[in-house]
Amino acid sequence: MPEKDHGHFYFHALGHAFSAKFTRPITHSIEAQAATSLPTIGGHANSRVENFKSHHFVSFHEAHTHVSGSFQDEDKVVTEATTSIEGLNILNFITADRIVARLTSEYIKGKKEAHIIALGSHFDNLRLGGHLVKVIFRHNIFLECPVFEDLRKLLAADKNSGKVTATEDGVALCSLVEKIETDLPGAQIRGHIIKVPHFGEISLAQVFATPGTRILTMIKLRLGSPNGGQSTTAEAMVEGQPPPPTG
Repeated sequence: MPEKDHGHFYFHALGHAFSAKFTRPITHSIEAQAATSLPTIGGHANSRVENFKSHHFVSFHEAHTHVSGSFQDEDKVVTEATTSIEGLNILNFITADRIVARLTSEYIKGKKEAHIIALGSHFDNLRLGGHLVKVIFRHNIFLECPVFEDLRKLLAADKNSGKVTATEDGVALCSLVEKIETDLPGAQIRGHIIKVPHFGEISLAQVFATPGTRILTMIKLRLGSPNGGQSTTAEAMVEGQPPPPTG
């Protein structure tokens, strides 16, 4: 028996496990690993990479991305993007047993936006220079904010909290991080950002948000001497917008 046609909806989800552009000591680019995207008609897609190594820059044991989208019932559309990376080693300085970025979107017919949350996103044994980095998450910022305007109001209250947030013209930058703890010597912590002397700037669980869309990057790295460049680790995006008008 054929599946019932629930109507039109443009699904949108994607993710990748690692990508980078190095500029020093040599110029070297690493294309997006374990990258995949969801067809606009829904369904699902997967991508997996195993035993990856690129020069001395990065290696990992396994990376996997899965995206899916479907009608849960007549009035509800669900979308998911999960990307994970295991056995990560960046420049023999950033290591982790496992990193997961997970976003789920639930759109209900008649609403202006989907409710997007990030439960399940986490770090396992994240270390910098061999020193453990404990990351305490604040998943409530998505749980308590069904739409972008709710998120904007909540972030406005962070102005004097020490967290790094910004909102302007329908876009927002924030993080799932509540607190970072590490005994790495010389580390400077501001919100979700760690600055390490002679290494660079590491942003954890950073979120770029617009109405109906969230992009989560678990590690965004900007390198400073002796290595130069930038990279992303465990990045996922989901979108939940009203269906397009019928022609």
